[in-house]
Amino acid sequence: MKTIEVVAAIIRKGDKIFATQRGYGDFKDWWEFPGGKMEPGETPEQALVREIKEELSTEVSVDKLLYTIDYDYPQFHLTMHCYICSLLTEALHLNEHEAARWLSADALHSVRWLPADEVLLPMIADELDPVAAIGNGQDR
Repeated sequence: MKTIEVVAAIIRKGDKIFATQRGYGDFKDWWEFPGGKMEPGETPEQALVREIKEELSTEVSVDKLLYTIDYDYPQFHLTMHCYICSLLTEALHLNEHEAARWLSADALHSVRWLPADEVLLPMIADELDPVAAIGNGQDR
């Protein structure tokens, strides 16, 4: 099975994260974290900075690795390096996506996520509201 290695930006602003809606392909209209394929010789962090500039015409700080997902789609195996990021500039322009939303922890399930991205939701909820996670007996 073909393996595709990508990076994803979980862009955080206060108590919200940025989600984008795909405008093309098999998963058109599903939601994802922006990012894309790594190019030869790039580190994941370099690829993420490049992809966000291409997709959103903005600059991000890559703050920390949240998780690396390995997920099997029917046609390929996905390895996705997911990083918590913050905006270095406020301007965002959707160059490839048809819509975007800033979602709080309690709104994470309000959109239809791509299957691999959905794996991240409990971890992101913990990042956005660590006090609630501790109160629920979850370890960070």
